Amino acid sequence: MLLIPCPCCGVEAAETEFHPGGEAHVKRAEADASDDAFMDYLFHRKNPKGVHFERWRHQYGCGKWFNLARDTVTLEVFGAYPADAPEPPAAIREAIAARAAERGSI
Repeated sequence: MLLIPCPCCGVEAAETEFHPGGEAHVKRAEADASDDAFMDYLFHRKNPKGVHFERWRHQYGCGKWFNLARDTVTLEVFGAYPADAPEPPAAIREAIAARAAERGSI
């Protein structure tokens, strides 16, 4: 079971207290986008083996959405950050790079 930290209220709780919301940092299709572009926005998502940035909601807590960086293989959580952040914070990117260096992945 994952222990997920909520950056909004500061609680760290089991994943059963949260609800996943898919891939983070997905850019919404423009209003005048083609059908293919809109289909890509709605349905096409990355499903990587390794580090993934996801949206989560603290469903049984503060109710707010946030982003989470985790490894889909090891289930290691690298950190959480506000949903309105345009990209992961430097501390999370550095933690991911450090772990990859430890494993010899870089």
